[in-house]
Amino acid sequence: METIWLALGAKMVTTAAIVVVTCLVVERAGLLVGAMVASLPVSAGPAYVFLAAEHGAAFIAASAPASVASLTATAVFAVVYGALARRHGRWASTFGALAVWAVAVTGLRAAAPGLGAVAIAAVVVFPLCLVIVAPWRHAPVSGRPRSSSRDIAVRAGAAMLLVGATIVAGQLLGPGAAGELALAPVVMTSLAVLLYPQIGGPAAAAVMVNTLPGLIGMAVAAAVLGVTARPFGATLSLLLALAICLACNGGVVALARARRR
Repeated sequence: METIWLALGAKMVTTAAIVVVTCLVVERAGLLVGAMVASLPVSAGPAYVFLAAEHGAAFIAASAPASVASLTATAVFAVVYGALARRHGRWASTFGALAVWAVAVTGLRAAAPGLGAVAIAAVVVFPLCLVIVAPWRHAPVSGRPRSSSRDIAVRAGAAMLLVGATIVAGQLLGPGAAGELALAPVVMTSLAVLLYPQIGGPAAAAVMVNTLPGLIGMAVAAAVLGVTARPFGATLSLLLALAICLACNGGVVALARARRR
C-alpha cells in the first residue's frame, strides 16, 4: 500500500512538472521542442518504476501490450485534437479527442490483445497519423505568450488531479489497466486545456501533432519493455526503454535544427 501512495505522489509531481515545463518551453523555445518535452516518459516512467517495485518484472511485461495500445490511441487523440482545435473551442476539442481516444484504446485492446498484434496496429496507425497532420505542424502563436505565477499554479494543480485519478484507477484494475492508464494522455490532456487559451488553437494543435514522433519512440520503448522485462529484469528493461525515448526525441530535435541550418 505504501508503494502505491509513493507511485501516486511521484507521478502527480512529475506530471505537474512536465506540464509546467512544457508550457514554458513552448513560450521560449518553440512548438517542436515543447512537443518533444511533452512526449518524454516523465510521467509514465515513475509509474512503471513503482509498478515494477510492487509487482515485479512479469507484471510490467504483461502491462506492455496495453501501453502500446494506449500510445497508439494517443496518436489518434493528437490527430483529432489537431483537427478540432484549429476551428473549435478548447473544451470541444479536448473532450472530442478524449472520447475518440477512449473508443480507440477499447477497440485496440479488443481486436489486438497481444503484444505482436497491437504492434502491427501501431505500425499501421502511426504513419497514417503522420501523413494526416503534416500540414498542421506549424502555426503562429497568439494569445498571451508569457505565464503568470497563477497560470503556473493552475497548470500544476490540474495535472496533479488528473494523474492522481488515473494512477489510482490503474492500481485497482490490474496490469492491463495499469499499462493502459500509465500511458494514458494525461499530460496531453492537460496541455490541450492549458495551452489553448495561452497560444491559440492552431498553435496548441501544432504542439499536439508534433508529439507524434515522441509517441512513436514511447511505443517502441513499451514494446521493448514487454519483450525484455522477463529475461533481462525490470531495471535493465526500464533503462533500455528510457534510452529509446531519449534517443528518439533528441534525434527529432537535432534533425529539425540541422534542417533549419
